[in-house]
Amino acid sequence: MTDIDRDQVQRMMDEQAAVVVDVLPPESYAESHLPGAINVPLGDDFDTAIATTVANKAQPVIVYCWDESCPASPEAAARMEALGYTRVYDYVAGKADWLAAGKPVAP
Repeated sequence: MTDIDRDQVQRMMDEQAAVVVDVLPPESYAESHLPGAINVPLGDDFDTAIATTVANKAQPVIVYCWDESCPASPEAAARMEALGYTRVYDYVAGKADWLAAGKPVAP
């Protein structure tokens, strides 16, 4: 797992170089999420859900949750690496950082 910042996330999104995964609960995702992000909430069925959603384990994947104090994205990244994903990036600052920068979100 590699920690990345907002600029790196934006660049990878612009280049369509990664799948962006919001690991927050569905209610939070429905309220707002990074453009193009998919929702795979961290929970008991995360391993199965991520394997179904992102089948290619060599595909770059960015995971994020709310902010630095949210443990969901580091845990999701660690679980993905344990499943054999080789290019997992954790946007540690998360959605709070994205919103604070005035970046667009999808409803």
